[in-house]
Amino acid sequence: MNAQFSNTTKLDLSIQERFLNLPNMGKVQAEYVWLGGGLETRCKTRTLDKAPDSVDDLPVWNYDGSSTGQAPGEDSEVLLKPCAIFNDPFRGAPHILVMCSAHLPDVDAPKGLGGPIPTNTRDKCLEIMEKVKDAEPWFGIEQEYTLFEADGITPFGWPKRGMPLKPQGPYYCSVGAENAFGRPIVESHYRACIYAGIQIAGINGEVMPGQWEYQVGPCTGIDSGDHLWMSRYILGRVCEQFGVVVSFDPKPIPGDWNGAGCHTNFSTKAMREDGGYDKIIEALERLGAPGKQEEHIAAYDPNGGADNARRLTGLHETASIEKFTYGVANRGCSARIPRMTEKEKKGYFEDRRPASNMDPYVVTGKIVETCVVPDYS
Repeated sequence: MNAQFSNTTKLDLSIQERFLNLPNMGKVQAEYVWLGGGLETRCKTRTLDKAPDSVDDLPVWNYDGSSTGQAPGEDSEVLLKPCAIFNDPFRGAPHILVMCSAHLPDVDAPKGLGGPIPTNTRDKCLEIMEKVKDAEPWFGIEQEYTLFEADGITPFGWPKRGMPLKPQGPYYCSVGAENAFGRPIVESHYRACIYAGIQIAGINGEVMPGQWEYQVGPCTGIDSGDHLWMSRYILGRVCEQFGVVVSFDPKPIPGDWNGAGCHTNFSTKAMREDGGYDKIIEALERLGAPGKQEEHIAAYDPNGGADNARRLTGLHETASIEKFTYGVANRGCSARIPRMTEKEKKGYFEDRRPASNMDPYVVTGKIVETCVVPDYS
């Protein structure tokens, strides 16, 4: 039930289940997923005669870009290029989810695919990752999010037009109906991601009530963005079925409440090998070079740093947005070196600045561009 539209109509998913259990008659439903003009996931389905062996077997498709803020009405066709295939946890086997990138049409190009449209950030990320693929860049992304009631205003588990009885403290990694709000959604999403083939590493309750986190990784190169975006799509679909709204806003509730980030853990093969600690420090120094803080902050949320300005205040386990810092086991720094990484002199570091609504194609590409590409120039 969505309170924004109706107080009386509630869809019974058990009725839908009767139809989903009908034989698929040898057909495969392929759900094409892409990013709209506001960095939101969009989707539509087409029927295939058989399951594809790879993305190369999937047809290029198109959509109305004027309805997603990505093209004018007089020239509205945008093409979808299949990039990655996942199992469909909503329809089950043999049906699939397909992560796509958006392109201009070009009738003279192979498959009619032209260059990337302006909001296609995947192509640039892929170019960067291909350039340094010998470095084997790994990413582990910690996606925080907040659940809201169907009104989109009340955090899930909070009293309407009120505040929780208890301040922050008991909710992080919590147990009990008085502390943990929305666990059925979280568990459903977790299992759906596992079934889909997403490299989901874990889940936990977060500091603010109604706020949760899941981790995706380790993923290599472009796979990180593909897996995180598809995990967000699946989360949106799961929340849709529960009648709950998911928010990736970096500071959904003002005041003395934690914001939401998308901490990005990063390493290369050289960092993970014996003696890799020097390469980690080298990368961190590159992140702190003159002008780099401003450059990365502009890339770490979709509004050029304006969203993160509400979150990166130096409070609530964040560093100040003004200055880059790093330290061992310090969650008040811009980047954290894990204690065991320092001890073993190899491993990874965590960039704690990316906002929860960041574009993983932009963020992973930017980290590699600053920390690794100079070694390939």
